Amino acid sequence: MSRAPVKTGPIRDLRALTGPERAALVLLTLGEDHKALWTMFDEEEIKVLSQAMASLGDVTSSVVEELLIDFIGNISGSGTVVGSVDQTQRLLASFLPQDKVDDLMEEIRGPAGRTMWEKLGNVSEVVLANYLRNEYPQTVAVVLSKVKPEHAARVLGVLPEDFALECVTRMLRMEPVQKEILDRIEYTLRTEFMSNLARTSKRDSHEMMADIFNAFDRQTEARFLTSLEERNRSSAERIRALMFVFEDLSKLDAGGIQTLLRAVDKNQLTLALKGTTDVLRDLFFNNMSERAARIMREDMANMGPVRLRDVEVAQQAMVQVAKDLANKGEIILAGSGAEDELIY
Repeated sequence: MSRAPVKTGPIRDLRALTGPERAALVLLTLGEDHKALWTMFDEEEIKVLSQAMASLGDVTSSVVEELLIDFIGNISGSGTVVGSVDQTQRLLASFLPQDKVDDLMEEIRGPAGRTMWEKLGNVSEVVLANYLRNEYPQTVAVVLSKVKPEHAARVLGVLPEDFALECVTRMLRMEPVQKEILDRIEYTLRTEFMSNLARTSKRDSHEMMADIFNAFDRQTEARFLTSLEERNRSSAERIRALMFVFEDLSKLDAGGIQTLLRAVDKNQLTLALKGTTDVLRDLFFNNMSERAARIMREDMANMGPVRLRDVEVAQQAMVQVAKDLANKGEIILAGSGAEDELIY
């Protein structure tokens, strides 16, 4: 960060201050007693504020008074304070031990409900079923007997049929469960399932923006990423690493490709493959029957020229189908980052 030039002469007019300088002056005036306010800012904002603070120089008392009156007036006039999970975590971290912060944030991010069983009732049946399918049928029977009947029905509908039937049989024969067994199951759910659920439910703002960028056409995506790189290179690089684009489908294994082929619209697939590389095209063809691959090649040849925009729409639709399958646990997606490479 380049050294900021200090203003020469005292500042006598509030209008001479920029937005960051006004914010820096407010923080200077509040002093160390309100240092927790700094936890509300991200790293880039702290840099901007620090630079503005270092360059302020002398400010007359009348300007400080006018700024604080304006600041207080804006707060009281808006009548609202914007809070978020991330802001809450940063604020708690300023005065609580980290383990306490983690426990509180897991509770906040987890599903709503006063008891464990109420919380389970607010967990998606697919997510809950994916966890329970690895448990003993007797344990599943106990859990499903404690949640609302309609939610238990949805979970049973998602579980493998034979396993679900075994759980139903156990529920029919179930006797009153001893308290220590129930406490042990509840403890396991809290420490294993709910804890992991709370951690994975936290969504980074860069992940959200990566999804938005994925929905852009290629030209718009390139324009925004280029502009963002000029302002904040680290954020642009992070978004690019999180984005999942059509070309990333090349990282699917054979089973994933075949699952995707069964799920996508064939006309959409033909259009999407017409505008991709020979390598990715052959990857899909090699996972089809010879007859299906031959027919698709012929269809692509007979299409003639197609609009780039139509190809991109078809490719984006295929990416969305792939993401939906991944959310259901039917395929595994690897992103563009090195940390997402699959090891076999």
